[in-house]
Amino acid sequence: MRLHKLRIFLADDHAVLREGLAALIGEQMDMEVIGQASDGRIAIDQIRDCRPDVAVIDVSMPGLSGAQLTAQLLETCPEIQVVALTRHSEPGYVRQMLQAGARGYMLKQTSAAELLSAIRAVAEGRTHLDTAIAGRVVQSFVRTQAANEGAEADLSAREADVVRLTAFGYSNKEIATRLGISVKTVDTYKNRAMEKLGLHSRAALVRYAMQRGWFDES
Repeated sequence: MRLHKLRIFLADDHAVLREGLAALIGEQMDMEVIGQASDGRIAIDQIRDCRPDVAVIDVSMPGLSGAQLTAQLLETCPEIQVVALTRHSEPGYVRQMLQAGARGYMLKQTSAAELLSAIRAVAEGRTHLDTAIAGRVVQSFVRTQAANEGAEADLSAREADVVRLTAFGYSNKEIATRLGISVKTVDTYKNRAMEKLGLHSRAALVRYAMQRGWFDES
């Protein structure tokens, strides 16, 4: 039996939707809204101050995007659970939010009952995806994981060394010194590896490294 009401924070730049959601939550015996914000930068400060059990966050907001807000928030407040609430059903948006740390991803056109179920589920540490997108998201993750594993397996040992050190922030000169090869050779290995992995920038490489758990291994 729950001893206290779930404390909910709402972050969405659409005031009508936010107020409607606040009214819906206010009707629940086991929930209460303790704060609201329409801007990502304002929201992150308020959420850190009031420490809700669950933050319901729009994916697209001024100030900070939903993914940016979620990632920054959970760096300092990992106990807060996040539910994304959005009109975006594309797997790419879902992937961004889940990788940032959200446990729920719901569409704004979902039923009130399912949204409330999602909030309760993530409050208990479970993941909840909108039923309208769950199947497609799982298929997308499976395809991406398989592609990543196949591409990484194609890297030579030296290419793998270079791409990992690059992800960790080493310059070409530092990598050359560590591996005992020339800077030009480092650049060749890096370009080759990035092409095999389908990556086009260091930022993309860092995201890839995070997905693969390289930083956890270091």
